[in-house]
Amino acid sequence: MPPRRPPPPLEVLLLVCCLLVFASYLSSYMRIPVVPLFARELGASTVLVGLINSAFLFMAGLFSFPLGVYSDRLGRKPLIIMGLAASAASALLLAASSSPLQLMGIYALFGLSLAAIGPTLMALVADISRPTHLGRSYGWFTTALYSGMSLGPALGGWLAQTLGFRPLFVVSALFLLLVIVLAWKYLPGETIAPREAHLPDWSQAIREVKGNRHLLGCWLATLGGCFALGMFITFAPLYFHDRGLSMTQIGVVFAVQGAVNALSRIPLGRLSDAVAHRWHQGVAGLLLVGASIAGFGLSHTLAHFLTAAVFLGISLGLAFTALGALIAEVVPLKSRGLAMGGYNTCIYLGMMASSALMGSVIKRLDFTGSFLLTGFFLFFISALFYLMVKGFSPPR
Repeated sequence: MPPRRPPPPLEVLLLVCCLLVFASYLSSYMRIPVVPLFARELGASTVLVGLINSAFLFMAGLFSFPLGVYSDRLGRKPLIIMGLAASAASALLLAASSSPLQLMGIYALFGLSLAAIGPTLMALVADISRPTHLGRSYGWFTTALYSGMSLGPALGGWLAQTLGFRPLFVVSALFLLLVIVLAWKYLPGETIAPREAHLPDWSQAIREVKGNRHLLGCWLATLGGCFALGMFITFAPLYFHDRGLSMTQIGVVFAVQGAVNALSRIPLGRLSDAVAHRWHQGVAGLLLVGASIAGFGLSHTLAHFLTAAVFLGISLGLAFTALGALIAEVVPLKSRGLAMGGYNTCIYLGMMASSALMGSVIKRLDFTGSFLLTGFFLFFISALFYLMVKGFSPPR
């Protein structure tokens, strides 16, 4: 029998994970700005377009947790490949769709596919990283992820304008099939870090979560931070327009926030490895998220909004590089898929909750009051997070 090849260096595996998450989110998010226009072309009303997008967020949030658990049982690689295959299938189905209701079902499948990809890749990054380098590993990983999420819509819009809706969906599917080949070839067949072969039953898994206040605190912080992000993504364009900003200026504000968010993650990941306790950085980041969101409510000019966008990008990077690494530390190795699944569930449900609830609040309080209220809500979440994680100190 030929000798077994040694696994690649951990740095190479981290690079593979970063390239895969960039490519998978780039190809998946090509369709994000296009599907609403495609749905309208098929006769969907504005309300139905919103329901189509809600189906995506709901399924991504609902299944991130259980699929994260199953990645602990089945292994990371099979679930990642199945998620990529489901995403490619959803793109091909979009190309063949003919009604808004079909789009809703297809977008539900799309949400399910990202629920399989996101938390599983995050758990794999934790598996292959040294404990002293978790922060910088997540800094590189989330930079790649957010870069794919930022460039995908721009590429998709250009391709849709050049080729049309249906050819774009085919291109997205072909790109994802290429990513599947790369994942099959370069991802390790099993997690490098030692793990137990079997996962406890669901009741035991739930007991582990209920008894882990540090994990629950991290999930709560994630939910709160993404509630604020959902407020920005959903309602800031309307607020900026009311303040007199043009569509181009609104795009610039969003681009600045996204660029600062992505680029800050690598140095802030290194910072989370250097500080004595990661949760200190998490608390500071959440407080700054609250102040930034409140700052939008007090802004009146383009310069004000750009300043708030810069601080929001930095604060999200500060909070979430620490949270991602901290979640990997507060659970045993065999439960990292579960922990990252819950983390991704909180991301999607936080944004979904903000989109669903804050519209009614804005009717009562106006935009200024609602952004200020969201900021104070983040201060409250920061305090709860502090109380739930204070004193935690993992071995380094």
